[in-house]
Amino acid sequence: MHELPSTEEDLGFLSELLQSKELHALVNVHNKIISNGASDKFFPMLSTSMHVMVDVLEVLAAKLQVSEECKELFYLLQKPHVQGLLYSHDAIAQKDYYPHLPEIPQEADEDEETIKIVQLVKSNEPLGATIKTDEETGKIIIARVMHGGAADRSGLIHVGDEVVEVNYINVEGKTPNDVLSILQNSEGTITFKLVPADSKMNVRESKVRVRAHFDYEASNDPYIPCKEAGLDFRKGDVLHIVSQDDAYWWQARREGDRNMRAGLIPSRALQERRIIHDRTQAAKDGDDALPVLTCSQSPKSPRCASKPKTKKIMYDTAENDDFDREQIATYEEVAKLYPRPGIYRPIVLIGAPGVGRNELKRRLIDTDPDKYRTPTPFTSRQMKPGEVNGKEYFFVPREKMEEDIEASKFIEFGEYKGNLYGTSADSVKAIVNSGHVCILNPHYQALKMLRTPQLKPYIIYIKPPPLERLKETRNAVHARSTFDVNNSRGFTEEEFNDIIKSATRIEFLYEHFFDEVIVNDDLAVAFSQLLAAVNRVESEPLWVPASWVQ
Repeated sequence: MHELPSTEEDLGFLSELLQSKELHALVNVHNKIISNGASDKFFPMLSTSMHVMVDVLEVLAAKLQVSEECKELFYLLQKPHVQGLLYSHDAIAQKDYYPHLPEIPQEADEDEETIKIVQLVKSNEPLGATIKTDEETGKIIIARVMHGGAADRSGLIHVGDEVVEVNYINVEGKTPNDVLSILQNSEGTITFKLVPADSKMNVRESKVRVRAHFDYEASNDPYIPCKEAGLDFRKGDVLHIVSQDDAYWWQARREGDRNMRAGLIPSRALQERRIIHDRTQAAKDGDDALPVLTCSQSPKSPRCASKPKTKKIMYDTAENDDFDREQIATYEEVAKLYPRPGIYRPIVLIGAPGVGRNELKRRLIDTDPDKYRTPTPFTSRQMKPGEVNGKEYFFVPREKMEEDIEASKFIEFGEYKGNLYGTSADSVKAIVNSGHVCILNPHYQALKMLRTPQLKPYIIYIKPPPLERLKETRNAVHARSTFDVNNSRGFTEEEFNDIIKSATRIEFLYEHFFDEVIVNDDLAVAFSQLLAAVNRVESEPLWVPASWVQ
């Protein structure tokens, strides 16, 4: 037993310490944290500010000679007080302030197994661990511990621990479902008797973010190890992948979610296998509702004339394994791209011929012709009287265009009435480098050439409304057919059907490339949505492929 201070000097020091404002402030902070720990009123925006600081220091280190402000911030972030503040923030955000009781040391014979007793309070929150039967021994073991869950926060339960008892009920010979039934029927404190795993891996939380390209509901997944541990998400959601240790089940949180506990989602490999299986089954059943379509052959939209090899890759899916895999969109790693003053991302309008992209593009450019530009196309045809080289077209010899096409210098090209037409990648870069916003509405096959770290385009898919609504809206305003050279007539029934079929094909092939979808039902509404999208690109940080952010 410890004795109280006996000297007057010791008593004076203790009395002064207990009355100090600093200690009282710390006690108040402690009480606030404990009392608000389960409240939704206060919640962290992120739990990895120390990692963010390291990333910021790396960026600043490259700019020390350029800016005094960068140099000042660089040294400020290395101050012990600032780093201590960030460290404390992360500890509180991750709820790492609960006391961790040390395991009771046991004197055991060499042949005797070490046992640990772990008690967790059951609440509305899942325990955050899954179990399985070991294939070799038949024993119940901890299969995974969910990051941020109750089991993880306790610091006492690890992957590979053998479960001996749950609430003093021996689980030898029982199945994982039997153990789950015991847990579901338990109230209050749950007591686990565990045999520790041989090794404990302290896995750091990953910083990987991905955009999901499919919908997922754990309750409808018959193969998930634990439905309660699953994480539901929608196509387009950004997910924070915190663990990829399991080959088939990753742990993730939705980006910005207040819930610190991670959930299970199918891994990339598992989801790809599912999609391949579904497509194979659909092919066996003869369910192929996606016709092969070619480009429009009007003068304003010349026929796509890619090389035979490219054409095979684009269309002959049954004979090209690489193409099949490339089109299996599951997750794409992403990062935030911040707007850069004076350097604007190209705006790319993708859609079926006749859906209204040309009109939307024209209206956007008309709002500010000095700001919005579109590249001048190249052609191998002869210049007509009154035309100016570089205005309507750049006129070049056919041999030169063929050389540049072979060298992949065109983002799209085609041939019409024996003449080549195309848009040069360098002309797009020139507009971007000159401080203007480049507006493009290319054929969808150009997306692979455009979607690069150098150009960083923002891709907007212009989608038609359902067929009957498409007919109603176009006929109501007496829209002129874009399939007609002279725009002297309305759309035919066949052309309306072609627009819908082409849109279906484009979505099937390239939906995972779209940053935004605008349904061109009402032209005025669609145009206002386009303006809002362009403003966001110029003013807000947006998620892009991680390879674009270096």
